[in-house]
Amino acid sequence: MSRSAQRLVGIVVLMVLGMLSLPVTAYVLDDPGTENWIVPVQLLAMAAVGAAVTIALPALAREGAPTGRRALTGAWWGLAAAFAGVVVSWLLINGLGGA
Repeated sequence: MSRSAQRLVGIVVLMVLGMLSLPVTAYVLDDPGTENWIVPVQLLAMAAVGAAVTIALPALAREGAPTGRRALTGAWWGLAAAFAGVVVSWLLINGLGGA
């Protein structure tokens, strides 16, 4: 797979998972004792997913980067996708006018 295709696939996968990660985490942890853990678990999960995707698709990191560097870069990509996913979901639900 070419570097461009890897980047496209990786970004699409991370954006979709970023949009789904918060609702899924909230569904799983929606109890009175665990509701404060929703955002930290979502961010940790997206960092792990980002690392896994970037290790699997090395074009998301610098060319020739070792595996550890790709994992760290992927963790940041995962956190960025989590933030972008929340923003996109919020805009889809509330529109530009806000809640």
